[in-house]
This record gives sequence, C-alpha cells and structure tokens, in this order.
Amino acid sequence: MSYQSFLSQDEVDALLAGVTGEGAENTSKELPSSGVRPYDLASPERVIRHRMQTLELINERFARRLRSTMLSFMRRNADITVGTIKVQKYSDFERNLPVPSNLNMVNLKPLRGISLFTFDPSLVFLIIDSLFGGHGRYSTRVEGRDFTITEQRIIQRLLTHTLENYCEAWENVYKLEYEYVRSEMHTKFASISSGNDLVVVTSFNIEFGAQGGNLNICLPYSMIEPVRDLLTRPLQDTSSSAIDQRWTQQLTRQVRSADVELVADFQKIHTSISSLMQLQVGDVLPIDIPERIFAHVDGVPIMECQYGTSNGHMALRVQKVLTYTEPDFRKVNLHDRTSE
Repeated sequence: MSYQSFLSQDEVDALLAGVTGEGAENTSKELPSSGVRPYDLASPERVIRHRMQTLELINERFARRLRSTMLSFMRRNADITVGTIKVQKYSDFERNLPVPSNLNMVNLKPLRGISLFTFDPSLVFLIIDSLFGGHGRYSTRVEGRDFTITEQRIIQRLLTHTLENYCEAWENVYKLEYEYVRSEMHTKFASISSGNDLVVVTSFNIEFGAQGGNLNICLPYSMIEPVRDLLTRPLQDTSSSAIDQRWTQQLTRQVRSADVELVADFQKIHTSISSLMQLQVGDVLPIDIPERIFAHVDGVPIMECQYGTSNGHMALRVQKVLTYTEPDFRKVNLHDRTSE
C-alpha cells in the first residue's frame, strides 16, 4: 500500500517543503497570533485549578485566635483582616516586601521545607510602642539599623504566640509542630526557595485603631503539596461535629437516667384457646418449677436470675447479665431466606 492512499498531494508537498526548510518561515506566519502561545510543561508555573477551601478555613481560625491573643498580649483590640490566598513566584513575593522587614524562618513539622513568617516594620514598631505605653501615632525610622535586644525579645514573644495560634488552627486538619530556625531583616539572607518556585502566600492586615501593618505567611508549594488533597476538599466546619458530639453525650446521660420496667416471669403455660375457655374457679394448672428465671425490659431478656425471698419479700438474685452483639445483615444469604 503506497503513501498516496493516506496523504494528499498538498500534504506531501508540505512535508517535503518542511524537510528542505522552505516552508518553515511560512508555517510560523500561518499560526494565529491571538489565542495561541507556547507552553512549557516543565515550567514551575503550573496552573492550580482548585480553591484551597480548607486552607481558607484555617486562615479564618488563625485570625480569630490571633485576635484574642493580641487582646491578652497588648490589652488592645486588634482588627485582623484575612487576605486572599495567592499562588505566585517566590521572586514576586520577595519584591513586594518592604525593606527592611522582620523575616522569620520556621519549620512546620512533619511538612518538608521552610516557611516564612514576616512582619511589616510599621506593625513591629506599633506593637513595641504600644507595649511601652505609647499610642503608635509617631512613626519610627528603621533604615540602617538592626532591632535592639529588647525589640528582638518582644518580636520573639509575638512570633511565639503567632506560631502557636497557627498550629492550633491546623490541628483539626493536619497536626503541625513548629520549629523556629532564625530571623533576618533582608530577603537575601532569608531565601526559603528559588525565585522561580511557587509559594502560597496569605496576608493578614492587623490594625490597632488607624495604624497597623501586615503579617505575611509564605509556604512553599512543594511543602503543602503532600497535603494538597486535604486543603482542596469541600469546606467542612468541624464545629458542627463538635456540636454533634456534645448532643450525643447529653443524650447518653439522659438515656441512663430514664425509667424502665423490669419484669420477671415465673413460668409460662402453653395451652389452647378451647382449654382456656373451659377453665373454672378452683381449677388447678400444673407447672414445672424453674431453677432460673429471666428478667425482661420491654420484652428483651436482660439478666438470668435465681428467685427467692429477702427480708420477707420476693426477690431476685442476678446470676448472669446477658449481652448482645449487633447482627451483621451483610452475611444474610437471600437465597437461603427464600428457600425457607
């Protein structure tokens, strides 16, 4: 079978022109200029199509916990606004940071890699000024100097509270433990990833009155990729499960205090309706005296007892408590049931 049965003459001419190089220029001109662009599958700029709904819930929990921590730490109410989750290059994140900043490198075990928690200098000096009795109305210049020892201690306390609250916000999704690595003021000394690698960034705007700044949490995408399925699953608020658990515990307590009627049948006699209708006053019904009798609750045997008297009253002595296992209906053979 010849190639003419598969290709037309125009297609053969186009292939020959491509081999000789004559049609390369024409081919590039024929491509539409709009809507088509080259894409490198090996590029780190992967398209992340799913919303990280669970991570959004974690950020909201973290903001609520941090708000209450700020109140106890500074005796001032903080207004914390959660920003949107951004997936961007690490170089773009570095470029947008104010210089200098408080950059804290932290391990979040068991996740692999190093995360970055950054505080804007305006936020740092606002907190320091407030702790020393100020109102945060005067800006402090930080260019050309490092933080003092006192300022570093306050920042370390603030970072500790922040990391504790962040790990607590993750607790119901994936248990994390933080490990502080070091702090820097310039991004060139706090590089947690290469410039082209993707990072997941969330900004929290913290304001005290009219002043404030941002807390940024930068997680390398390679760090959270192993738990990506947990972060992109449909939004589930575990508060409802906590309510269900409390309801179950309350129901259990109420069931335990419910009143039940315990019935002990001494003996049963099997007879026919005709014999029952012929009974007269004074007739004697022969019975066999049992050695054991069963006590029932709502018709269900609960315990095996021995009857007798105690302090002049009829009484039961428990010999055995009956237990039951739940039936496994999956083992029922429908064919055997129908054959019966």
